[in-house]
Amino acid sequence: MGDVVGNAGVSAAEGRCASRKGAAAMGGYELVRSDDAAGHVMVDLEAGRGCVFPKGGGGLPPPAPPSPATPKQRLVSLDVFRGITVLLMILVDDAGAFLPAINHSPWDGVTIADLVMPFFLFIVGVALALAYKRVPDKLEATRKAILRALKLFCVGLVLQGGFFHGVHSLTFGVDIKKIRLMGILQRIAIAYLVTALCEIWLKGDDDIDSGIDLLKRNRYQLFVGLAISITYMAFLYGTYVPDWEYQISVPGSMEKSFFVKCGVRGDTGPGCNAVGMIDRKILGIQHLYGRPVYARSKRCSINSPENGPLRPDAPSWCQAPFDPEGLLSSMMAIVTCLIGLQYGHVIVHFQKHNERIMKWLVPSFSMLILAFSMDFFGMHMNKPLYTVSYTLATAGAAGLLFAGIYTLVDMYGHRRPTVAMEWMGTHALMIYVLIACNILPIFIHGFYWGEPKNNLLKFIGVGA
Repeated sequence: MGDVVGNAGVSAAEGRCASRKGAAAMGGYELVRSDDAAGHVMVDLEAGRGCVFPKGGGGLPPPAPPSPATPKQRLVSLDVFRGITVLLMILVDDAGAFLPAINHSPWDGVTIADLVMPFFLFIVGVALALAYKRVPDKLEATRKAILRALKLFCVGLVLQGGFFHGVHSLTFGVDIKKIRLMGILQRIAIAYLVTALCEIWLKGDDDIDSGIDLLKRNRYQLFVGLAISITYMAFLYGTYVPDWEYQISVPGSMEKSFFVKCGVRGDTGPGCNAVGMIDRKILGIQHLYGRPVYARSKRCSINSPENGPLRPDAPSWCQAPFDPEGLLSSMMAIVTCLIGLQYGHVIVHFQKHNERIMKWLVPSFSMLILAFSMDFFGMHMNKPLYTVSYTLATAGAAGLLFAGIYTLVDMYGHRRPTVAMEWMGTHALMIYVLIACNILPIFIHGFYWGEPKNNLLKFIGVGA
């Protein structure tokens, strides 16, 4: 997802928005070199230039003759991380239906597929720390961040709002009364904007000599993350969910109505949770995702965890629309992005590889331990609800993976094994739009001989 998902997070319509995508941006981020090696290299993240001062030398180096501006260097490990996440997303989309083990969990629990969204959000946060290392004009930076977020949100509306009707359909267009309002890119846009504003306006100017100093410098950002988490939990466990009903179209009849009995508070099951209720009340049930993940649960599907016919005794909520990227759950998505932001601060303020890695590993393992403890005591990891335990577990996993990739690529310089992932990471938005959103297959299907089934895919043996 690219530079929002990537490059300091650029916006969707700006070219590589989630790979240069909306996430953040103000230009590309640069590779920050360590002073563990033979010389002390100081790299300005804004200018993208480095000056080398040999160790033990006294005095300043002679002025260098004027030369063309050095191109900005990218943090390669972040590109590789984004590329791996893009590959994982494609794998899940294409193979998840055949391999339930890598498909999204029907409700509680975490699978490989459930790591994709938080990984992208984590990457956005890291990129933002590099993009906003210096902010000379806060108002202008705020204006650009808002515009990028709006562009990304609008691209998400087009790609996931129902405008395109499927790989095999040559029709397009969407009824505004039924357009899906939230989605993957919309959630990233929201998280990007809030995190960018926190980095622009809530960053301290304290000197950084240790990890404690870094926490003090960013204490207001941490407070925002804590406040969001507390607010989310208050809504999730404190909101009363009344009985409700919905209608769906059934073949052979106009509409069929279903009644869901709730009348509870603090329920985290599929039918009576506050996340779904808030989306139904604010967005409208007609604007939610129509293929809920819980339809594959044991209570609903005969073939669980795969899609299948409904069980004879299936609950009434099994076919109810539910948006996995809804409003309340997106609050915790912001927290994931804020956590990634703190990992990016480590790159900005600490130069030694070992320092960076240790300051990533300690919070990563701490979050994982806390997440599994919460899950054990009943606060389960749940991607559709984006629970606190799920937030901590996926952020901890993202931190560990990022530290490992950084060690391999930026610390030891082993770029050759990851060159394909690096390329995918720098073109993440393009790949997401063309492949993950099926725009390329739809485009190919639009060229045919005589009738739509005789298209290029059939000619090369893929089938229509």
